[in-house]
Amino acid sequence: MTFKDQFRFVRQNMKKNKTRLFMTILATAIGCTFLIVLASVGFGLHKSIIQDVMEDRLVTEIQVHGKEAGEGNFQGIKDEDIKHFEEISGVKAVTRRQFLQQSPIFTTGEYSGQSEAVAAYFPEEVKAGFELSEGRLPEKENEVVVGSSFADALSLEPKDGENAFNEDGTVKDKYAYKGELVGKTIEMEVVKLEGGKEVKKSIPLTITGVTKKPSKEWMQIRTVFISEEILKELEAFTGTSGGSPEQVEGAPEDTGRIYDTVSLYAEDVEAVTAINDKLKDGNYMVYSIVNEMKQINMVFTILKIGLLFIGTIALIIASIGIYNTMTMAVTERAPDIGIMKAIGAHPKTIKRIFVLESSYIGLLGALFGTIVAYGISYAVNLALPLVLERVFEEAPPEGLMLSYIPWSLTLISVVICLTVTIFSGWRPAKRATQVDVLKAMRREV
Repeated sequence: MTFKDQFRFVRQNMKKNKTRLFMTILATAIGCTFLIVLASVGFGLHKSIIQDVMEDRLVTEIQVHGKEAGEGNFQGIKDEDIKHFEEISGVKAVTRRQFLQQSPIFTTGEYSGQSEAVAAYFPEEVKAGFELSEGRLPEKENEVVVGSSFADALSLEPKDGENAFNEDGTVKDKYAYKGELVGKTIEMEVVKLEGGKEVKKSIPLTITGVTKKPSKEWMQIRTVFISEEILKELEAFTGTSGGSPEQVEGAPEDTGRIYDTVSLYAEDVEAVTAINDKLKDGNYMVYSIVNEMKQINMVFTILKIGLLFIGTIALIIASIGIYNTMTMAVTERAPDIGIMKAIGAHPKTIKRIFVLESSYIGLLGALFGTIVAYGISYAVNLALPLVLERVFEEAPPEGLMLSYIPWSLTLISVVICLTVTIFSGWRPAKRATQVDVLKAMRREV
C-alpha cells in the first residue's frame, strides 16, 4: 500500500465520525493556541524591553567613567587616555564632553532662558551617530549647535505680577519663543565671584544647527554644544577648571583636561566584548549596555522556557482526547484491520496508518491553533492601550508589545504539538497490530 493510498484510507475513516473528529481537533487547537499565546507574552515583553534599550542607547556604546590608580584612588579620563582608546582595535569613535560648571543665561532679542552648556568634539560625535534635524555643524569657535528643545527654554520677560511658566514648567504660549533658531545670534552670559560679588561676561554665539529629536517624546534636550575654544575662554575668565563661578575648596591641582563623560563606540556589536575586556585589563571602569542585555536575555530565556513548559501541559491534556479517539478508532475498524492482515498487510503498515491519522489530527489542530493565536495576539496588542487608559487611567509605555509571535515560536509550537499527538496515537496504533484476524473477522475484538 502506497503512502497516497494510506492517506486516502485515513481520510475516509476519519469522515465516519465527524463530530468526534471535530472535538478532538478542537481540543488540540485550543492546547496549541494556549501554548503559543502564553509563550508570546514572554517574547513580547522581551522584544519591548530590548527595543526600548536599543532605541535609548546605542548597543555599541561603552562608557568609561575613570581609571583605578591603586589603593582605592581613581582618576579621570585625560587626553592621553583618549589617544590610547583611539588606538584600540575595533573602536570606531571616542566621544568626550566637558560640562560648563554653571548654567549660563542665553539671550536672543527679547527672549532669554537658562540651559546647560557642553564642550564637544564634533568629528568624533558625528562618527558616533550625532545627527541634526536642521542646519549644519559648527565650523568656527563661536558657532554652536543647540538641543531640539532649546527653544522651549526661551521666554519673554513676564509682565508685573505674572508668571511666564505653566504649572508643568513649560512656558506660557504668549511668552514662548516661536521663531527660527538656525542663523540666530545668542548671547551667553556667565558669571564669576570676586570678593563676594558677581562679575558677568557675555559671549556672542551663532546657532548653526539643531539636534535631532530623541525617539521618546518626553525626552528634552536643551543643551548648547559649544567649542573647546569657548570653554577655554570661559575658564580663563573664571580662573577655574570647567568654568565654575568660584574655586572649590580642596579641588585637585590642574593636571590637564579631565573629561566629564567619555564613550567609546565599537564598529559592531561583536567587537564590544573584546574592547570591554581590554579596557578592564587597563583598570578602566567601564559600562556597556551589552552586559545588561546579556542579563536581560538570560532572564527572559528562562521565562520563555517556563511558559513553553506550562503551555505544553495544555497540549498533554488535549492528547488524552486523541488517545481516546484513536483507541475507539482501532475498536471500530477491527474488521478492516482483520481484512488488511488477511491479505498480507505488514504490521508496520497498519501501525503507520494509525500514527498517520493521529499526526493528521495534530497537524490540523496546530494549523487552526496557530491562526487563532495570531488573531488573539493582534487583538491583545490592540486592546491593551485602551484597557490601560480607560480602566486604569494610565498611558501605556510607548512601543509596549505584550504579545509577540516570531516564526521560531510558531515552529517550536507546531513541533511540540505534532510530537505530543504522535505519541498519543502510538499506543493505539501498536494495539491495532495485535488484533487477531479471526476475531476481527467475527467482529469480536
